[in-house]
Amino acid sequence: MNEIVEKLKQGETMLYPTDTILGLGCDAKNADAIEKIYKIKDRPSSKSLIILVDSPKMLQDIVEVPELAWDLIDLNEKPLTIIYDNPKGLPASLIAEDNTIAIRLTDDLFCKKIIGKLNGPIVSTSANLSGQPSPKVFSEVSKEILERVDFVVQETKTFVPQSTASTIIKLSLDNEVKVIRE
Repeated sequence: MNEIVEKLKQGETMLYPTDTILGLGCDAKNADAIEKIYKIKDRPSSKSLIILVDSPKMLQDIVEVPELAWDLIDLNEKPLTIIYDNPKGLPASLIAEDNTIAIRLTDDLFCKKIIGKLNGPIVSTSANLSGQPSPKVFSEVSKEILERVDFVVQETKTFVPQSTASTIIKLSLDNEVKVIRE
């Protein structure tokens, strides 16, 4: 775990098991590493990325959390990513053109350990080239992704998804809810 976090602190990118599917990630506060994620995926930077946080406090350090968000997080039966307004303390490359950020408060112990030791959020995006299907297991990860990512977390090779991709909703500060992906 210490080795993973040291590599992330040095701006490296990783292929790792998330709370949903196999993901590409990096330190969410490192603009150079975020740029590398976009290049690995051949993804336009106009399409924003999701970040993972390990605690309500970390979430509140980044965004103002509407009261409704806590209810949605508690009631949702599968991982939930919420798009929040007006993030702070993150590189501009993570923030969407409408000044929002997609964040998931993860329950996954492995992800929580990385985030806790890094003492900051991590990027979590599917481990695929933009527009291609998301790999569910390591054998489905494309050769291009494996060649481009800086390192592969060992647990990735035996990963079995516990869930599908997260539900994504947009929740504005006035409590307007819009479902982006179920």
